Amino acid sequence: METLTSASGYSESSECKKIKDSAVGKLKKCGHIFHQLCMLEMYNSGNKDGSLQCPACKTIYGEKTGTQPRGKMDIFLISQPLPGHQDCGTIHIVYTISPGIQGPEHPNPGKQYTARGFPRHCYLPDNPKGRLVLELLKLAWARRLIFTIGVSSTTGESDTVVWNEIHHKTEMNSNISGHGYPDPNYLDNVMAELAAQGVTEDCLNM
Repeated sequence: METLTSASGYSESSECKKIKDSAVGKLKKCGHIFHQLCMLEMYNSGNKDGSLQCPACKTIYGEKTGTQPRGKMDIFLISQPLPGHQDCGTIHIVYTISPGIQGPEHPNPGKQYTARGFPRHCYLPDNPKGRLVLELLKLAWARRLIFTIGVSSTTGESDTVVWNEIHHKTEMNSNISGHGYPDPNYLDNVMAELAAQGVTEDCLNM
């Protein structure tokens, strides 16, 4: 067993008294080394969904799931093209989430949460890469990663449904807010954001 230069600071508060405070483990994919007690604390402070994310490089172990409330994701096809994608039609995504009561996985269990601005309309080009992003978004939705309950960055309201670090294009024919087209880098950027949540093309082939 390898040792780090100092003991874990979680030795007294840990649930597992059998783990020595000097014991460490190496994460298999990325090779980063942490105290085993620290890794246990990282897991216990998360969703306890069977996944662990390396704090150094963000590599995800297991299947990460989120805390998105119940809702519906509908998909439509539109013949009208998006600015910058004149050679294809448009994928129209509609997310619907209603207000409700927070569950045990949310910031304030038992308290009501609001759902402002729903249904939310989002757009992708209906080309091969856009269709790939759509499949990744469908998987992210199934894993409850698209939205979460938190504090709105625009209004400051707490206990409300907010986006969860996967950016969407919510303008179809303009880019007034910065959330529209044209944006030649958007599909690559959103795929990187999805990968940071553990949602990659490899997941679609499993």
